Formats: sequence, C-alpha cells, structure tokens
Amino acid sequence: MSLDTEIFWRAVNTNDSRFDGTFYLGVKTTGIYCRPSCRARKPKRVNVAFFPTIEAAEAYGLRACLRCKPRSVKGIDPQVAMIFKVCEMLDSDDLFSLEMLAAETGLSPSHLQRSFKEIIGVSPKKYAEARRMEKFKSELRSGSDVTTALYEAGFGSSSRLYEKAGESLGMTPSAYKKGGRGMKISFTITDCELGRILVARTIKGLCNVAFADDDESLELNLKKEYPNAEIVKDATVLKGFVDEILTHLSGEKKRLDLPLDIQATAFQMRVWELLRKIPYGETVTYSQIAEQLGDRKKVRAVAQACASNRVAVVIPCHRVIGKNGALSGYRWGVERKEKLLTAEEKRS
Repeated sequence: MSLDTEIFWRAVNTNDSRFDGTFYLGVKTTGIYCRPSCRARKPKRVNVAFFPTIEAAEAYGLRACLRCKPRSVKGIDPQVAMIFKVCEMLDSDDLFSLEMLAAETGLSPSHLQRSFKEIIGVSPKKYAEARRMEKFKSELRSGSDVTTALYEAGFGSSSRLYEKAGESLGMTPSAYKKGGRGMKISFTITDCELGRILVARTIKGLCNVAFADDDESLELNLKKEYPNAEIVKDATVLKGFVDEILTHLSGEKKRLDLPLDIQATAFQMRVWELLRKIPYGETVTYSQIAEQLGDRKKVRAVAQACASNRVAVVIPCHRVIGKNGALSGYRWGVERKEKLLTAEEKRS
C-alpha cells in the first residue's frame, strides 16, 4: 500500500470531512464513488480505488453516491490544502527542513509539525523518509541496482538507507525477538541438487531457505527459529519461489531477485548487499568484503554476517571464501558450499 493510499484510507475509516474534495472514494463492486466522510457501510479495502477528481471517478465508470452527494462539495478545507502543499514540497527532489516548510506556509515550526501529524498521521520527517523508501523500492522494481536506487531515492548514502531498513524492508527486530508472534509463515520442502530444501515465506517475502538431508530437521529448525509464529505447510503459495530457486540451482537462471522478509542489523544488511553483487561463478574473500565496507579489521564481523544468513543462495554467502582459498564454514555444510561453487564455475 502506497503512502497516499494509507493516508486516504485512514481518512475514510475516520469519516474525516476535512478531506472532502481532496479525493474521492470509488467502490468497484457497487460502481459508486463517495466523499471520504460518507457514512455508508465501509467497503472492503480490496474493492476500493481512490480518485483525485470527480471527473476521474466518472471516467472510470462510477456514479455519484446518493447518500453523501459528492458533487455538492463546495471546496477543499484550507488547512488540508496547505498540508497537501507541504506534501508536494516533500515529494520533490529538493530537501526541506521543518523551518523551511514553516516559512513557506507562514506557520511556526511547532504549529506546522502538529497540524501535519494530525492530518497526515506522521511528522513531516517521517513522511519524507517514507517517500524516499517508496522511491527506493520503485527504483529496484524498475531494474536499478541498489546503489543507483538509494541515491535516486535521495538517501545520500547507504548508511542512511540501512538506518531505516529494519522497519521498512523486512521483519522488525521486535517481531523477530518475539519468535514471530502474530506472523503466519508458509513453508514447503522438496528435492534439489543438494539434498532436501526448505523454502519459507511470510506475506512480505522469503524468511528462510535451508538445506538438509531430512525433512524433520528442516521443519524443526524453522519452528525453533520462529516458535510463536503460525507455521503451515503450503506448497501452492510457494511454487513461484521454489521454481525460481530450483532453476537457479540448475544453472538456468544466474541471478535471484526475490522479496525477502528477514531481520538483520544494519551491518548485516550492508554485507548481504555486497554478497548479492558477487557475479555467478565467482568468489571473493572475507577480507575483500571488509575492504569494500571501508574497514579491513572487520573480517571476523563479515564472517559472522555470512553465518547469520538464513536464506541460502538467495543471499549467496557461499561465494565468500578465506584469504588462502579455503572454503571455511557454511551454515548448511562445507560440502554443499563446494558443490555450489563447482557447479556455478562450470555453468558460468
């Protein structure tokens, strides 16, 4: 759900009349459009679309609600109009401080902060951060690499992105620490070139990809990782993910770009980003990764980040080796690491 949609849906749920005229709520199942303050029965979110104007709603084929009479709206609430102007400024490529925004609106910084949060639901700073994260994800979906995407989104540096990564890109630390309480995890187990493979996902993305010789240990480890989650075996919802991973293992697909829902520290995320850039069929050393991070002394920390990876091959930690060429450790066994690297080298 985009930020705009979240704001609009919040206004609809609270019947906020201040938003009347700023957008219109369309219900696809009834063919009707309403003002946000309409007191009619709330439609299901999946059946809703939002439109900036009456003309847009009617061009979609909707007719005006006879109860709330959206065509009778006289004008837009001036306070909401002002806050939306601030949103437009924050949506631009320019950077605005709270003081600069206040000067543009003629309000004091504290008054603007309160008004913005009351209407939008978050502070101007949080809104700007969310917009940057939306743009970052959009750039990735359009094919940009991570570095290009983060600068295009206005983060300025990877460290600024990873400060927000835990809350915006994957599982929150609190959710992970609670053993996955409140989460639903679907998993399946099947054969692959390296034995048995378990693939698990949440609604957001993959949370576990693991190898073993038997199903029992794979399922046991998943439940141990997320003891409080609702874990169900469901091959159907995972078919697309499994097919891509197996195709990758067979050498037909050289790169995996699957959505993830994994909890990590900012440092681990930085390491994993670099791992995903290692070309198929090639290897780098732990010390080379540490150098790319700007600190040669972090070799041990890099090795620990690799060992913490819970999504085998999707984050290719098997492509990192010791300085002397030794394969070193691998969460799913050094023999599997050797098989992966040998197969990739032959197929590259």
